[in-house]
Amino acid sequence: MIVVFGSINLDLIFAMDGLPSAGQTLLARSLDLHPGGKGANQAVAAARDGAAVTMAGAVGSDGLRETALSGLRRAGADLSRVAVADRATGTAAICTDAAGRNQIVVAGGANLQARADQVEDALLAPGTVLLVQMETDPGECAALILRAKRLGARIILNLAPAAPLPPPVLDAVDILVVNEDEAAWLGTHLGCAGDAEALSARLGGTVIRTLGGDGVEWAGTEGGGRRPAPRVVARDTTGAGDCFVGVLAAELDRGRPLADAIHRASCAASLSCTRAGGQASLPTAAETDAALAGIPDAAVRLT
Repeated sequence: MIVVFGSINLDLIFAMDGLPSAGQTLLARSLDLHPGGKGANQAVAAARDGAAVTMAGAVGSDGLRETALSGLRRAGADLSRVAVADRATGTAAICTDAAGRNQIVVAGGANLQARADQVEDALLAPGTVLLVQMETDPGECAALILRAKRLGARIILNLAPAAPLPPPVLDAVDILVVNEDEAAWLGTHLGCAGDAEALSARLGGTVIRTLGGDGVEWAGTEGGGRRPAPRVVARDTTGAGDCFVGVLAAELDRGRPLADAIHRASCAASLSCTRAGGQASLPTAAETDAALAGIPDAAVRLT
């Protein structure tokens, strides 16, 4: 089972010819409303890949709530640990251009009232994968990670957006997932280089660094490697990182080796880039299986 503690948002997606620069006003071609939030996106990605998923987070009591939860409901996630808070449902404004690039601004709202004690001890036993990001209160994330470590759950932290956590919390994480910017920030914060090998050596656990179109590298106790990204024509990269993390968690929850989980997650993330939207772009297990059939299982070992 996978327990996701994280954000639940409503995404306002503006389709643009080009992304605005500072002080510039542009007209969008269209506006779409979709469920989003890093936590919810990763939960939906894992559930669509076949995992049993429990979502813990918070939404507002406003009219945005049901749309924000709709993707989780359709994916079959357990929402019994989602609280209703006295703040607005979290909202993201996402501008995407014709090249698939994006700019994102997030208002956390109710997400900042999600509490670690919404996840009871019984859910954090050995056999559970706990998946956490950084769009909720960092103190609550830290408290849940430390409790999960004590109770034996396997912990995946997606340090996104990058924010400081106490050393004992980072030490408790089994698998840390960061993109290039987050890895560079963390390396500066820890006083080491920002690649997977250096971060893993510094932290002592497994580190996965996603590299966008250049693929992914990883290092840690289960070995290390580098895998190129499958070549696709990107339509919208929104949610691709969340797709990677959610499918990674699902494959690890099934007991697959780390390298195999990374292979599947990379394929699913690339597939999501060929579609518009966040949760709307996340593939099903059958779709990822079909895509994997045409991708060679090859990785470059780290030196």
